[in-house]
Amino acid sequence: MDTNQPSPLSFPCRFPIKAMGLAEADLPTLVTAIARRHAPDLDDDQTRVRPSSNGRYVSVTVVIEAVSQEQLDAIYRELSADERILVSL
Repeated sequence: MDTNQPSPLSFPCRFPIKAMGLAEADLPTLVTAIARRHAPDLDDDQTRVRPSSNGRYVSVTVVIEAVSQEQLDAIYRELSADERILVSL
């Protein structure tokens, strides 16, 4: 992301973050833990888990109260660095 450009978002705001990976039992816990490190007020009821049609993959969506573009960038960097997470949106 070009850090010289202003964010199109107005902070604070509710922001969904989605991560996808192989359907492993600990993937939702992993995604939630990463998000919570950067957004400690993440509420457990703001996490949704959805398996793929064949059950091989799972998507985990957490909705955080984002306070800055830097916070979002940090979450996406950490999600992308974990080999169990195949895609993050």
